[in-house]
Amino acid sequence: MSEPMVTQPAAARRDAAGSAAEPSLRQIAYDRIEELLNWGKVRPGQIISQRELMEMAGVSLGSVREAIPRFEAEGLLLTLPQRGLMVPSLDVTFIREAYQMRRMIELEAVPDILARLDRCLVTEWIDWHQAAQVRLGQGDGSDVAEFLRDFQLYDWDMHAQMVSVMENRLISNVYRVTAIKIRMAAQSRVRVTRQNATRVIKEHLAFLMPMLAGDADAATRALSHHIDQSLTLALGGMVQG
Repeated sequence: MSEPMVTQPAAARRDAAGSAAEPSLRQIAYDRIEELLNWGKVRPGQIISQRELMEMAGVSLGSVREAIPRFEAEGLLLTLPQRGLMVPSLDVTFIREAYQMRRMIELEAVPDILARLDRCLVTEWIDWHQAAQVRLGQGDGSDVAEFLRDFQLYDWDMHAQMVSVMENRLISNVYRVTAIKIRMAAQSRVRVTRQNATRVIKEHLAFLMPMLAGDADAATRALSHHIDQSLTLALGGMVQG
């Protein structure tokens, strides 16, 4: 089995049309603020100034100001007059709507995954997860702690690649924004532990195996269960391992 490796998160990758060009300062600011949201560095319900965002993201104030309208349009930041910016609060409606969108997109992608996705890539994903199971079972505390962050990146990237197989930029962008909202919920509500990672790996393998075999029904059922489990945790519930 191959040793687990970290892949670059989908949010950090450029599409083919723009890969040769240097990113604009506004795009750099957007990407860095997105990372703050993804990793819970700015938290739901938090009020933050543009200058504080500038300092945390390590970019210019002008680029932050240029990036903010996009975050507002995507529902990821709210402007409060005379107070600053607020990260949306995680009420039940916010979480349920994000997961409903995720479910619609990911389950709709299954037929495209079976028809278009290179089976070699699915095999690589399966091998990675099986190697990760071994690593989680054998690693000490410090080794596991380092791996858990790597695992989150791999998880995010794999799901984004599954959606990208649909070859629909509009859907991919909606999914990207939805994924940020879900990560905001996860960072606030779910503690990433060896036990949680082990459960998620098992759930991933449950839909990757039928994807490799070309079984759409089994893959859809397992993927739906995986999303349900994640939603339950985001709402503060308990799930079976």
